[in-house]
Amino acid sequence: MGDIVQMRFSTVDYVIFVVLLVASAGIGLYYAFSGGCQRTTQEFLLADRSMRCLPVSLSLLATFQSAVAILGAPSEIYTHGTQYWFLGCSYFLGLLIPAHIFIPVFYRLRLSSAYQYLELRFSKSVRICGTLTFIFQMVIYMGVVLYAPALALNAVTGFDLWGAVLAMGLVCTLYTALGGLKAVIWTDVFQTIVMFAGQLAVIIVGTHQAGGIAEVWRKAQNGSRISGLDLNPDPLERHTFWTLGVGGVFLMLALYGVNQAQVQRYLSSRTEKEAIMSCYAVFPCQQIVLALGCLMGLVMYARYGEESPLDQGYVTTNDQMVLYFVMDVLRDLPGLPGLFVACLFSGALSTISSAFNSLATVTMEDLIKPHVPVMTEARATLLSKLLALAYGLVCLAMAYIASLMGSVLQAALSIFGMVGGPLLGVFCLGMFFPCANSTGALVGLAAGLVMAFWIGIGSFVSKMSASVPPIMNATVMPDVVNMTTAVMTTIITSKPRPSGVQAIYSLSYMWYSAHNSATVVVVGLLVSFLTGPMKEEELNPGTIYPVLGNLLFFLPQRYREKLCCVKPLDDKSKVLDQQPYQMAQKESNGVACLKEEDKLREEDGEQITTQPTCNLAHMVQETAL
Repeated sequence: MGDIVQMRFSTVDYVIFVVLLVASAGIGLYYAFSGGCQRTTQEFLLADRSMRCLPVSLSLLATFQSAVAILGAPSEIYTHGTQYWFLGCSYFLGLLIPAHIFIPVFYRLRLSSAYQYLELRFSKSVRICGTLTFIFQMVIYMGVVLYAPALALNAVTGFDLWGAVLAMGLVCTLYTALGGLKAVIWTDVFQTIVMFAGQLAVIIVGTHQAGGIAEVWRKAQNGSRISGLDLNPDPLERHTFWTLGVGGVFLMLALYGVNQAQVQRYLSSRTEKEAIMSCYAVFPCQQIVLALGCLMGLVMYARYGEESPLDQGYVTTNDQMVLYFVMDVLRDLPGLPGLFVACLFSGALSTISSAFNSLATVTMEDLIKPHVPVMTEARATLLSKLLALAYGLVCLAMAYIASLMGSVLQAALSIFGMVGGPLLGVFCLGMFFPCANSTGALVGLAAGLVMAFWIGIGSFVSKMSASVPPIMNATVMPDVVNMTTAVMTTIITSKPRPSGVQAIYSLSYMWYSAHNSATVVVVGLLVSFLTGPMKEEELNPGTIYPVLGNLLFFLPQRYREKLCCVKPLDDKSKVLDQQPYQMAQKESNGVACLKEEDKLREEDGEQITTQPTCNLAHMVQETAL
């Protein structure tokens, strides 16, 4: 450990780190005192629905490109090879499906919170359950995602642990509570650029020191780190083409389809078309992020070969190994280590700001407003800002709790990945299966969560209790490009194929989301049929996506309607996308009723339900605190 002690930051490195914090805070203050000065909940929570495609797409990318991912992906490639690169195949469907299914449904319903959809489709109880599940998921996650990289940085460089945690947490709290969603999105854009710059600097310098990219590739090939296409269909195999390319689709859907942090960004777009284009624009960015992580892992291997800093005892975990590599490569280049630290904490900032924002939004929209119907716009806006501030303080408290967890830190990160699947399942149940009812959704969600925690925690406990040599107990944080994939796994030696309960515990973490969401759908449908399926006339317009109807496009319309038994998406709402959003009536709580949309439906002879439009028109920006 003596070598690590010598790896200290210079004054220039600290200056760069401070510049990152000051610039992020400056963006927040700018939007706090410009434009509408964040005086309405629509501006604070939804950026006045005025955002363009490019900043939204970069913000979508940055939200879940956490510091854990920046540290985890290269160590995964270094340890196991480039098989993980095939995760990029899942990005096609993982972004195409949200763009053409989830975004149109959410955008046309004029939602503020994704969980308002669950009330429209099922009932208020389903909405509350979904909201509480999301809050539990995010509160656990946001403290860990702030503390874990700070701990690794402290262990390798001596960088002040709580100084970094407090600086990041307080600055993030400041700009999200004052600047609203606009500040969150534009700081995400700035932080994305810093993340790319930090990773590129390490790759370029490391490649040069290794003798060029051809030499890096040659050493990786000789060390069997360049993986071929593994078509093994065994779901117990940790990484194959099928686990990454197919299982990864469900991880992407849980993130880019139904996660509140991302849905709020879609809703902040000027039009539905811009929201869809922002989802498309994320695709090449995600591929670049994945490629940078993989290249850094290969450069690490070219430098150390089989004699990793972990094996030499210089570091104790894989995430520390990446930081050790960065300090080793850049030690003679003042400023560049600081740039990578800025890159690392940009990942943390963008993630926790989104957590603050989305938590403040769902708390306001799903838990407070339904029970406090009379609230002035000024009071609602002030309360939203206070909620963001409160969640910032909760994040710091969770970071402190994370410092006391020890090995349980892995389980805390795993909880985030466990909850994503069941939430995806309940949205799919409502959107694709018209017969599903409220009881089925509640029982299905409960079953999915039980299954998720049983497999996740059971797998964690069984691996921790196994007698594995210390060097093999190193934790690996594989993807974590998004919050839903933050599942910590343990490297184990090859063993005979497990059977019985151990086989379930050995399921690849990449299948967790698919398995748990399928559990929700299957149980939800069974319970719905047993308790009486919903009828077409009971469904709110626009809450069902006619999947079967679109697949059977060649049949006449009347046959498709009979087969699908659904009300198609309300195309009339497209008219609203082509003209300024008209809020004809402001209620005392600042919620706008879409009178214009109601008039369109009346002219069309469609029955108007009081539930969907009035209490959903109030746009919530994703102010992360």
